[in-house]
Amino acid sequence: MTDEFPGILNCPVPITNHQTVQLGHGSGGKMSRELLTKLFLPRFGNDALNELGDQARLEMNGAHIAFSTDSFVVDPLFFPGGNIGDLAVNGTVNDLAVGGAIPKYLSVGFIIEAGFPIEDLHRILLSMEAAAKQVGIPVVTGDTKVVEKGSADKMFINTTGIGLIPDDIRLTPKNIQSGDQVIVSGYIGDHGITILSSREGLALESDIRSDTAPLHGLVREMLVAVPDGIRVMRDPTRGGVATALNEFAEEAGNRIRIDSSALPLREEVQSACEILGIDPMYIANEGKLLAIVAPEQSDDLLEVMRKHEYGEHAAVIGEVLDGEDGRVSLTTGLGAETIMDMLPGEQLPRIC
Repeated sequence: MTDEFPGILNCPVPITNHQTVQLGHGSGGKMSRELLTKLFLPRFGNDALNELGDQARLEMNGAHIAFSTDSFVVDPLFFPGGNIGDLAVNGTVNDLAVGGAIPKYLSVGFIIEAGFPIEDLHRILLSMEAAAKQVGIPVVTGDTKVVEKGSADKMFINTTGIGLIPDDIRLTPKNIQSGDQVIVSGYIGDHGITILSSREGLALESDIRSDTAPLHGLVREMLVAVPDGIRVMRDPTRGGVATALNEFAEEAGNRIRIDSSALPLREEVQSACEILGIDPMYIANEGKLLAIVAPEQSDDLLEVMRKHEYGEHAAVIGEVLDGEDGRVSLTTGLGAETIMDMLPGEQLPRIC
Protein backbone atom coordinates (compact mmCIF):
# COMPACT_ATOMS: atom_id res chain seq x y z
CA MET A 1 0.00 0.00 0.00
CA THR A 2 1.08 3.59 -0.47
CA ASP A 3 0.97 6.55 1.89
CA GLU A 4 -0.29 8.83 -0.88
CA PHE A 5 -3.21 6.57 -1.81
CA PRO A 6 -4.07 4.35 1.19
CA GLY A 7 -5.66 1.05 0.26
CA ILE A 8 -4.27 0.99 -3.29
CA LEU A 9 -1.76 -1.71 -4.19
CA ASN A 10 1.05 -0.67 -6.51
CA CYS A 11 3.73 -2.61 -8.34
CA PRO A 12 7.23 -1.92 -6.98
CA VAL A 13 8.95 1.17 -8.36
CA PRO A 14 11.51 0.08 -10.99
CA ILE A 15 15.19 0.31 -10.15
CA THR A 16 16.78 3.16 -12.12
CA ASN A 17 20.43 3.10 -11.03
CA HIS A 18 21.42 0.20 -13.30
CA GLN A 19 25.06 -0.66 -13.84
CA THR A 20 24.31 -2.43 -17.14
CA VAL A 21 22.07 -1.65 -20.11
CA GLN A 22 18.59 -3.17 -19.74
CA LEU A 23 15.88 -3.93 -22.29
CA GLY A 24 13.86 -1.13 -20.73
CA HIS A 25 16.47 1.36 -21.91
CA GLY A 26 15.15 0.78 -25.41
CA SER A 27 11.45 1.04 -24.56
CA GLY A 28 11.07 4.71 -25.45
CA GLY A 29 9.93 5.54 -21.91
CA LYS A 30 11.58 6.91 -18.78
CA MET A 31 14.57 4.58 -18.92
CA SER A 32 15.27 5.57 -22.53
CA ARG A 33 15.05 9.25 -21.62
CA GLU A 34 17.37 8.65 -18.67
CA LEU A 35 19.95 7.00 -20.93
CA LEU A 36 19.78 9.96 -23.32
CA THR A 37 19.99 12.70 -20.72
CA LYS A 38 22.68 11.10 -18.55
CA LEU A 39 24.99 9.57 -21.16
CA PHE A 40 24.34 10.68 -24.74
CA LEU A 41 23.32 14.33 -24.52
CA PRO A 42 26.25 15.33 -22.27
CA ARG A 43 28.59 13.98 -24.94
CA PHE A 44 26.82 15.07 -28.14
CA GLY A 45 24.27 17.72 -27.15
CA ASN A 46 23.64 20.62 -29.54
CA ASP A 47 20.69 22.77 -30.60
CA ALA A 48 19.43 20.25 -33.18
CA LEU A 49 19.89 17.11 -31.10
CA ASN A 50 18.55 18.60 -27.87
CA GLU A 51 15.08 18.97 -29.39
CA LEU A 52 14.83 15.13 -29.38
CA GLY A 53 12.34 15.12 -32.24
CA ASP A 54 11.73 12.36 -34.76
CA GLN A 55 14.13 14.22 -37.02
CA ALA A 56 16.75 16.94 -36.78
CA ARG A 57 15.96 20.26 -38.45
CA LEU A 58 19.09 21.67 -40.10
CA GLU A 59 19.90 24.61 -42.34
CA MET A 60 22.24 24.31 -45.32
CA ASN A 61 22.76 27.13 -47.79
CA GLY A 62 19.42 28.66 -46.86
CA ALA A 63 17.46 25.41 -47.18
CA HIS A 64 15.69 23.71 -44.26
CA ILE A 65 16.59 20.04 -44.14
CA ALA A 66 15.15 17.19 -42.08
CA PHE A 67 17.62 14.44 -41.18
CA SER A 68 16.54 11.24 -39.45
CA THR A 69 17.98 7.80 -38.70
CA ASP A 70 16.46 4.67 -37.18
CA SER A 71 17.36 1.03 -36.57
CA PHE A 72 14.92 -1.85 -36.91
CA VAL A 73 15.32 -5.02 -34.86
CA VAL A 74 11.80 -6.45 -35.10
CA ASP A 75 11.12 -10.10 -34.28
CA PRO A 76 9.68 -11.85 -36.24
CA LEU A 77 11.04 -10.42 -39.49
CA PHE A 78 7.82 -11.30 -41.33
CA PHE A 79 4.41 -10.54 -39.82
CA PRO A 80 0.81 -9.98 -40.99
CA GLY A 81 0.75 -6.70 -42.89
CA GLY A 82 4.46 -6.38 -43.65
CA ASN A 83 8.03 -7.27 -42.79
CA ILE A 84 11.19 -5.61 -41.50
CA GLY A 85 11.94 -4.24 -44.98
CA ASP A 86 8.89 -2.07 -45.69
CA LEU A 87 8.74 -1.26 -41.97
CA ALA A 88 12.24 0.26 -42.18
CA VAL A 89 11.42 2.39 -45.22
CA ASN A 90 8.06 3.57 -43.91
CA GLY A 91 9.43 4.27 -40.45
CA THR A 92 12.07 6.69 -41.66
CA VAL A 93 9.74 8.29 -44.23
CA ASN A 94 7.26 8.97 -41.43
CA ASP A 95 9.92 10.44 -39.15
CA LEU A 96 10.70 12.94 -41.90
CA ALA A 97 7.07 13.59 -42.80
CA VAL A 98 5.83 14.49 -39.30
CA GLY A 99 8.45 17.23 -39.23
CA GLY A 100 6.76 18.71 -42.30
CA ALA A 101 9.50 17.47 -44.65
CA ILE A 102 9.18 16.11 -48.18
CA PRO A 103 11.24 12.85 -48.17
CA LYS A 104 14.06 12.99 -50.74
CA TYR A 105 16.81 10.42 -50.12
CA LEU A 106 17.32 7.24 -48.15
CA SER A 107 20.31 5.19 -47.03
CA VAL A 108 20.07 1.56 -45.91
CA GLY A 109 22.46 -0.48 -43.78
CA PHE A 110 22.14 -4.23 -43.12
CA ILE A 111 23.64 -6.44 -40.42
CA ILE A 112 22.95 -10.04 -41.42
CA GLU A 113 23.80 -13.28 -39.66
CA ALA A 114 25.73 -15.89 -41.62
CA GLY A 115 23.34 -18.62 -42.70
CA PHE A 116 20.43 -16.25 -43.30
CA PRO A 117 18.28 -17.63 -46.19
CA ILE A 118 18.87 -15.80 -49.47
CA GLU A 119 15.20 -16.30 -50.33
CA ASP A 120 14.16 -14.37 -47.21
CA LEU A 121 16.67 -11.62 -47.97
CA HIS A 122 15.23 -11.33 -51.47
CA ARG A 123 11.68 -11.03 -50.09
CA ILE A 124 12.77 -8.25 -47.74
CA LEU A 125 14.59 -6.36 -50.49
CA LEU A 126 11.56 -6.61 -52.78
CA SER A 127 9.32 -5.15 -50.08
CA MET A 128 11.80 -2.31 -49.48
CA GLU A 129 11.94 -1.60 -53.19
CA ALA A 130 8.14 -1.43 -53.40
CA ALA A 131 7.87 0.79 -50.33
CA ALA A 132 10.53 3.21 -51.61
CA LYS A 133 8.88 3.40 -55.05
CA GLN A 134 5.50 4.11 -53.46
CA VAL A 135 6.99 7.13 -51.70
CA GLY A 136 9.27 8.13 -54.57
CA ILE A 137 12.36 8.13 -52.36
CA PRO A 138 15.51 6.57 -53.89
CA VAL A 139 18.01 4.51 -51.89
CA VAL A 140 21.22 6.38 -52.72
CA THR A 141 23.77 4.71 -50.46
CA GLY A 142 24.08 1.84 -48.01
CA ASP A 143 26.20 -0.77 -46.33
CA THR A 144 26.04 -4.52 -45.63
CA LYS A 145 27.82 -6.41 -42.89
CA VAL A 146 27.67 -10.18 -42.33
CA VAL A 147 28.38 -11.42 -38.79
CA GLU A 148 28.87 -14.88 -37.35
CA LYS A 149 25.75 -16.87 -36.58
CA GLY A 150 24.57 -15.99 -33.08
CA SER A 151 26.08 -12.48 -33.20
CA ALA A 152 22.79 -10.85 -34.26
CA ASP A 153 19.13 -11.78 -34.32
CA LYS A 154 18.96 -12.87 -37.99
CA MET A 155 18.90 -9.32 -39.44
CA PHE A 156 19.04 -5.71 -38.30
CA ILE A 157 18.36 -2.78 -40.65
CA ASN A 158 19.34 0.86 -40.24
CA THR A 159 17.80 3.54 -42.45
CA THR A 160 18.66 7.23 -42.68
CA GLY A 161 16.52 9.74 -44.52
CA ILE A 162 16.90 13.29 -45.78
CA GLY A 163 13.99 15.56 -46.62
CA LEU A 164 13.31 19.20 -47.46
CA ILE A 165 11.15 21.33 -45.16
CA PRO A 166 9.23 24.21 -46.78
CA ASP A 167 10.36 27.58 -45.45
CA ASP A 168 7.00 28.35 -43.83
CA ILE A 169 6.81 25.08 -41.85
CA ARG A 170 8.10 24.98 -38.26
CA LEU A 171 6.49 22.22 -36.24
CA THR A 172 7.59 22.04 -32.60
CA PRO A 173 6.01 21.40 -29.18
CA LYS A 174 6.91 25.00 -28.33
CA ASN A 175 3.98 26.02 -30.59
CA ILE A 176 1.41 24.27 -28.37
CA GLN A 177 -1.20 26.52 -26.75
CA SER A 178 -3.96 26.06 -24.22
CA GLY A 179 -7.18 24.95 -25.92
CA ASP A 180 -5.45 23.10 -28.75
CA GLN A 181 -6.95 19.78 -29.85
CA VAL A 182 -5.16 16.42 -29.94
CA ILE A 183 -5.82 14.35 -33.07
CA VAL A 184 -4.74 10.79 -33.88
CA SER A 185 -4.97 9.61 -37.48
CA GLY A 186 -6.57 6.22 -36.81
CA TYR A 187 -6.74 3.00 -34.82
CA ILE A 188 -3.94 2.59 -32.29
CA GLY A 189 -2.14 -0.56 -31.16
CA ASP A 190 -2.47 -2.63 -34.35
CA HIS A 191 1.25 -3.01 -35.01
CA GLY A 192 2.33 -3.85 -31.47
CA ILE A 193 -0.34 -6.50 -30.96
CA THR A 194 0.43 -7.99 -34.39
CA ILE A 195 4.13 -8.33 -33.54
CA LEU A 196 3.47 -9.69 -30.07
CA SER A 197 0.93 -12.26 -31.24
CA SER A 198 3.20 -13.36 -34.11
CA ARG A 199 6.28 -13.64 -31.90
CA GLU A 200 4.56 -15.53 -29.11
CA GLY A 201 2.39 -17.68 -31.38
CA LEU A 202 -0.84 -16.38 -29.84
CA ALA A 203 -3.95 -17.76 -31.53
CA LEU A 204 -6.09 -14.64 -31.71
CA GLU A 205 -9.49 -15.15 -33.29
CA SER A 206 -9.37 -11.97 -35.38
CA ASP A 207 -7.14 -10.96 -38.28
CA ILE A 208 -5.06 -8.18 -36.71
CA ARG A 209 -2.45 -6.75 -39.06
CA SER A 210 0.37 -4.25 -38.73
CA ASP A 211 -0.52 -0.69 -39.71
CA THR A 212 2.88 0.00 -41.32
CA ALA A 213 2.33 2.64 -44.00
CA PRO A 214 3.96 5.80 -45.40
CA LEU A 215 2.30 8.97 -44.08
CA HIS A 216 4.00 11.58 -46.27
CA GLY A 217 0.96 11.97 -48.55
CA LEU A 218 -1.44 12.41 -45.64
CA VAL A 219 0.86 14.97 -44.04
CA ARG A 220 1.12 16.95 -47.27
CA GLU A 221 -2.67 17.21 -47.53
CA MET A 222 -2.92 18.19 -43.87
CA LEU A 223 -0.38 20.99 -44.24
CA VAL A 224 -2.06 22.30 -47.42
CA ALA A 225 -5.48 22.31 -45.77
CA VAL A 226 -4.37 23.87 -42.47
CA PRO A 227 -1.03 25.57 -43.12
CA ASP A 228 -1.01 27.62 -39.92
CA GLY A 229 -3.08 25.52 -37.53
CA ILE A 230 -0.90 22.46 -36.96
CA ARG A 231 1.41 23.02 -33.99
CA VAL A 232 3.38 19.77 -34.01
CA MET A 233 3.15 16.18 -35.25
CA ARG A 234 4.76 12.91 -34.26
CA ASP A 235 4.39 9.26 -35.21
CA PRO A 236 3.80 7.33 -31.96
CA THR A 237 6.06 4.34 -32.55
CA ARG A 238 8.24 3.11 -29.69
CA GLY A 239 6.45 3.89 -26.42
CA GLY A 240 3.14 4.49 -28.18
CA VAL A 241 0.69 7.37 -27.96
CA ALA A 242 1.23 7.90 -24.22
CA THR A 243 4.97 8.46 -24.59
CA ALA A 244 4.58 10.92 -27.49
CA LEU A 245 1.97 12.89 -25.55
CA ASN A 246 4.20 13.04 -22.48
CA GLU A 247 7.03 14.36 -24.65
CA PHE A 248 4.72 17.07 -26.00
CA ALA A 249 3.49 18.04 -22.54
CA GLU A 250 6.97 18.13 -21.03
CA GLU A 251 8.48 20.20 -23.83
CA ALA A 252 5.52 22.59 -24.08
CA GLY A 253 5.01 22.93 -20.33
CA ASN A 254 1.25 22.40 -20.70
CA ARG A 255 -1.08 19.73 -19.44
CA ILE A 256 -2.78 17.41 -21.93
CA ARG A 257 -6.02 15.59 -21.11
CA ILE A 258 -7.13 12.57 -23.14
CA ASP A 259 -10.68 11.18 -23.30
CA SER A 260 -10.47 7.38 -23.23
CA SER A 261 -13.91 7.05 -24.85
CA ALA A 262 -12.68 8.97 -27.93
CA LEU A 263 -9.72 6.70 -28.66
CA PRO A 264 -10.00 4.83 -31.98
CA LEU A 265 -9.25 1.28 -30.89
CA ARG A 266 -10.28 -1.95 -32.58
CA GLU A 267 -12.33 -4.22 -30.36
CA GLU A 268 -10.00 -7.14 -31.07
CA VAL A 269 -6.94 -5.08 -30.09
CA GLN A 270 -8.66 -3.97 -26.90
CA SER A 271 -9.53 -7.60 -26.10
CA ALA A 272 -5.97 -8.76 -26.76
CA CYS A 273 -4.61 -6.01 -24.50
CA GLU A 274 -6.97 -7.01 -21.70
CA ILE A 275 -5.94 -10.66 -21.99
CA LEU A 276 -2.23 -9.78 -21.98
CA GLY A 277 -2.45 -7.06 -19.35
CA ILE A 278 -1.07 -4.40 -21.72
CA ASP A 279 -2.17 -0.78 -22.04
CA PRO A 280 -2.81 0.06 -25.73
CA MET A 281 -1.70 3.65 -25.12
CA TYR A 282 1.90 2.43 -24.79
CA ILE A 283 1.92 0.06 -27.76
CA ALA A 284 3.96 0.90 -30.86
CA ASN A 285 2.21 2.07 -34.02
CA GLU A 286 3.86 2.22 -37.44
CA GLY A 287 1.30 3.96 -39.62
CA LYS A 288 -0.32 6.54 -37.37
CA LEU A 289 0.42 10.13 -36.41
CA LEU A 290 -0.47 12.48 -33.59
CA ALA A 291 -1.15 16.14 -34.29
CA ILE A 292 -1.75 19.08 -31.96
CA VAL A 293 -4.02 21.54 -33.75
CA ALA A 294 -5.55 24.96 -33.14
CA PRO A 295 -9.13 24.37 -31.94
CA GLU A 296 -10.76 26.53 -34.59
CA GLN A 297 -9.19 24.41 -37.35
CA SER A 298 -9.56 20.90 -35.96
CA ASP A 299 -12.85 20.18 -37.75
CA ASP A 300 -11.43 21.25 -41.13
CA LEU A 301 -8.36 19.11 -40.57
CA LEU A 302 -10.41 16.06 -39.58
CA GLU A 303 -12.47 16.38 -42.74
CA VAL A 304 -9.34 16.34 -44.89
CA MET A 305 -7.72 13.49 -42.98
CA ARG A 306 -10.79 11.26 -43.18
CA LYS A 307 -10.77 11.49 -46.97
CA HIS A 308 -7.28 9.95 -47.08
CA GLU A 309 -6.78 6.18 -46.90
CA TYR A 310 -4.40 6.51 -43.94
CA GLY A 311 -6.60 8.94 -42.02
CA GLU A 312 -10.16 7.70 -42.50
CA HIS A 313 -10.54 6.86 -38.78
CA ALA A 314 -8.94 10.07 -37.51
CA ALA A 315 -10.39 11.42 -34.28
CA VAL A 316 -10.00 14.19 -31.72
CA ILE A 317 -8.92 12.39 -28.55
CA GLY A 318 -8.12 15.22 -26.16
CA GLU A 319 -7.15 18.82 -25.52
CA VAL A 320 -4.40 21.00 -24.11
CA LEU A 321 -5.23 22.62 -20.78
CA ASP A 322 -4.01 25.61 -18.83
CA GLY A 323 -1.29 24.83 -16.35
CA GLU A 324 2.40 24.26 -16.43
CA ASP A 325 2.78 20.82 -14.88
CA GLY A 326 3.70 19.17 -18.20
CA ARG A 327 1.65 16.07 -17.45
CA VAL A 328 -0.82 13.90 -19.35
CA SER A 329 -4.07 12.69 -17.83
CA LEU A 330 -6.71 10.24 -19.04
CA THR A 331 -10.42 10.42 -18.26
CA THR A 332 -12.08 7.02 -17.90
CA GLY A 333 -15.57 5.91 -18.83
CA LEU A 334 -16.61 6.40 -15.21
CA GLY A 335 -15.50 10.03 -15.24
CA ALA A 336 -12.37 9.49 -13.17
CA GLU A 337 -9.12 11.15 -14.21
CA THR A 338 -5.78 9.38 -13.90
CA ILE A 339 -2.23 10.45 -14.65
CA MET A 340 -0.78 8.74 -17.74
CA ASP A 341 2.96 8.90 -17.18
CA MET A 342 5.81 7.76 -19.40
CA LEU A 343 6.38 4.01 -19.29
CA PRO A 344 8.95 3.34 -16.53
CA GLY A 345 10.57 0.41 -18.35
CA GLU A 346 9.80 -2.34 -20.82
CA GLN A 347 6.06 -3.03 -21.16
CA LEU A 348 5.27 -6.63 -20.26
CA PRO A 349 2.07 -8.49 -19.43
CA ARG A 350 0.90 -7.38 -16.00
CA ILE A 351 2.09 -9.62 -13.12
CA CYS A 352 1.02 -7.55 -10.09
